[in-house]
Amino acid sequence: MAAVSGLALLTAPATATAVGVKGIGYNATEVQPNATTGSEWHGSYVWQDKHVWCVQYALPAPDSAVGYQPGDELLTKAGKKLAPDVAANISYLLLRYSTTKSAEEAAALAHLLHSWTAAPDGAVNFDAKDPRYLAYNAEWYAARLPAPVLEAVARMRADAEANRGPWKLAATAPQEPLVIGTESTWTVSLLKQNDKGVSGAPISFALTDATLVDGSAEGKVTTDANGSPVALKVVPTGPKPAIAVTADSPADKPVVHQPIQTENMQRIVTTGGEKKLTAAANAQAKTAPGAVKITKIDSETKKAIAGVALRVTAKDQTSPALKQDDSPLVGTDGKPLVLQTGADGTVEVPDLRTPQEICLVEVAAPKGYEEFFDAKAPPAACGSVGPGSTLALELVNKPNTPVVPSTIPAGTEGSTPVATASFDSQLRPGLLLSVGGLVLLGGALAGLLVWRRQ
Repeated sequence: MAAVSGLALLTAPATATAVGVKGIGYNATEVQPNATTGSEWHGSYVWQDKHVWCVQYALPAPDSAVGYQPGDELLTKAGKKLAPDVAANISYLLLRYSTTKSAEEAAALAHLLHSWTAAPDGAVNFDAKDPRYLAYNAEWYAARLPAPVLEAVARMRADAEANRGPWKLAATAPQEPLVIGTESTWTVSLLKQNDKGVSGAPISFALTDATLVDGSAEGKVTTDANGSPVALKVVPTGPKPAIAVTADSPADKPVVHQPIQTENMQRIVTTGGEKKLTAAANAQAKTAPGAVKITKIDSETKKAIAGVALRVTAKDQTSPALKQDDSPLVGTDGKPLVLQTGADGTVEVPDLRTPQEICLVEVAAPKGYEEFFDAKAPPAACGSVGPGSTLALELVNKPNTPVVPSTIPAGTEGSTPVATASFDSQLRPGLLLSVGGLVLLGGALAGLLVWRRQ
């Protein structure tokens, strides 16, 4: 469907010299009584290098001295408003068939426009001697035009009834959350008055904060033979992706483009029935979510520490971090979420808003690491989470200072285990004297035994 500029409506056909040379169409075998010379012509005229349809028309109202002005609503030859369905039919046909190359379609268009705009109405009748009041005798001319023209008349009339305006142009953004740099599906559609899609309709579009997958930000798409909505694969490039679309549509009513005054008659060239429709849609897009993975290890052995409780917070180590949907990451108690490291000493936090500063704060010391844990300044690891990436953090715990034991050997070498014990190195004075007496007594007995042997 082509955009139209410089179309014309007609009632009683004008002479070729009034507007231009004849274009494409057919001559009827004769003219109706009282018609002017040239009224047998059914088709277009060439005016300012364009194919147009011409109206030889009275002033807007019979006996009025006021002529049409550009942009005026076109009235019937009797000076009355066109019926809404007739106006819509005319607008559609001028938009749809104004660039036809078919002589049959050109003649059929002229015949239909005559029939709708110059029908008998009061002073406008078939017997009028004044061409300003002469009605168009559709039956007369139907009997004198070729059969292919009448076939085109029936087809085009049905086309107008089914596809006339007003049309509705719409653009729709996805309902799901959008991610910058990630493909999403937007739709554009052009609907008729019965809410069915217009087939083969070109729709222009322009994107902001977004591009198509091929990188283009503007272009044109065409609806298919069923008039189904067109799906566009759009990649948001910023936080506020939007689309603006335009399309040509039949106007609600035709308007005058160029009246040509000749005495008390006007030959009128009009824009026909086109108008521009516009529509828009917009959405919000966020950066891709990120994740944090923290590893808890022993500072000396470098081995993983399982079962360590860690609180996920924002940079201030107090308020909760934010999830991708901007909601706070909290537990059932409404406080920042607490997680525990697994058997491998790690824990991962997915679906985080980016960019964002994240901290993981130790809640309590694991067993064997209590000595160096300060509840007022617990160990923490922090970093910035980027779009679509995983932040790797490491949190180290220093083990408690080991207690060194004392050992006492017992039994023969290598035959018994070593026992471990603790003991008191201080002796009471009475006990010390008793031990000394026993030592002296043992020495005297040993000396006596040696003397007797000698």
